[in-house]
Amino acid sequence: MFRRVAIIGGGAAAATLLGELLERQPPQPLHLDWYAGATAAPGRGVAYGTRSDRHLLNVRAASMSMFAGKPRGFLDFLQRDDPAIAGTDFLPRRRYGDYLEAEIVRALEQGKAHGHDVNIIPFTVDALVPESDGVTLIHGEESHRADAAVLALGALPPQPLGGVNAASLESGRYVMDPWQLLADAANIHPPPRKVALIGLGLTAVDVLLELAAQWPQTEFTAISRHGLLPTAHLSRATAPTDDGAELIASMRDAPEIHRWLHLLREACAQETDWRPVIDSLRPHTSGLWHVLPLEQRARFLRHARWAWERMRHRMPPQVLDSITGLEQAGQLQRQRGRVQSVELVDDALQLTLNHAGETRTLQADLVIQTVGLDTDVRRTRHRLVRQLVTNAHIAADPLGLGVQADATGRLHHNGGSWQHLFAIGSLLRGTLWESTAMPEIRQQARNLADQLLGD
Repeated sequence: MFRRVAIIGGGAAAATLLGELLERQPPQPLHLDWYAGATAAPGRGVAYGTRSDRHLLNVRAASMSMFAGKPRGFLDFLQRDDPAIAGTDFLPRRRYGDYLEAEIVRALEQGKAHGHDVNIIPFTVDALVPESDGVTLIHGEESHRADAAVLALGALPPQPLGGVNAASLESGRYVMDPWQLLADAANIHPPPRKVALIGLGLTAVDVLLELAAQWPQTEFTAISRHGLLPTAHLSRATAPTDDGAELIASMRDAPEIHRWLHLLREACAQETDWRPVIDSLRPHTSGLWHVLPLEQRARFLRHARWAWERMRHRMPPQVLDSITGLEQAGQLQRQRGRVQSVELVDDALQLTLNHAGETRTLQADLVIQTVGLDTDVRRTRHRLVRQLVTNAHIAADPLGLGVQADATGRLHHNGGSWQHLFAIGSLLRGTLWESTAMPEIRQQARNLADQLLGD
């Protein structure tokens, strides 16, 4: 077992791994260094740091436990305050942040009772040197040794899209971090008259709900390749009529995207609703991704990713109602197109869009990039990740989906694997594909804790 473990990252994945480790009673006490960064609330991260009740979880409460071994954890936490809350409800994300904080406190108390030593360090790691017998971590002028280290970094800092010129970025009118904008929105006077959003996924939905409420006179235009919103969950939970074993077997036998789409269409046609079919794939997604050749993964990203993410990552029905209301009131308009360029023209930004071979322009006072999380380590500004890539300590996924690793999270390097360096969460998208939601992260945390504490 590794007695001294460093966990790097301040979000839910790091907190979940910390909790899993402190739940155990290994033969010898652990020393855990949690480099949570300069945050007032370790564990919440970006995802659960929002304080707005408009931002709801996209998974029902019964499926959001922090621990794989305690499936009712989140629901029990909620029902202590309000027994009327049901497992099928979609709750505000801030409540999940409250749950994470409470679980961290409980885990720290339990860890202390078990004799574990835990340091929550309010700094980021600047550099990391993996070696054959451990890892050296550097922050500022200090360095520390650990038997093993885990990268639990979450999404990397967003990068501007291609075609956004320097003047647009320098103007402050092109926003890459929508969450900081949401935190400051109430202080912006006067609000912009016209706002364009690039991207129409769940991030865009969160931004639209909050800004439309705070800026009721603002007109919003949301742009994406197909101009479609994420689909919505049904108002009631549903289950597939079978376990999907036949579909999974057929997909494994023919790891080719065109064939998979044909099989999925056939399976959906046999059900009264397509959602249970998509949901039945969830426990098998990583295994299916593993058998998919690299060229087929690239084809999926080019041609089918948008449709998969629209159907797989759904919004609560009440959120769809709110977005529909914005459209009906004329405050929101959706447009199809690829953004070719964003330029500063006079006192506004001009977007050049292309759709079906036709080019048009759009003027906006403010442009917000809402294309979802960035995990491309090849071009990131993240200081630690950039150092690891530059020094060839880690290998980038060839499709820009994080880092190369095995299914256990052990990071690859020079054709082999480090024995002391791991990752959890979104950096493993290239290996596992589904690696950003709590149901997957909690299972990763459980498996990784088994590895770290094993012989």
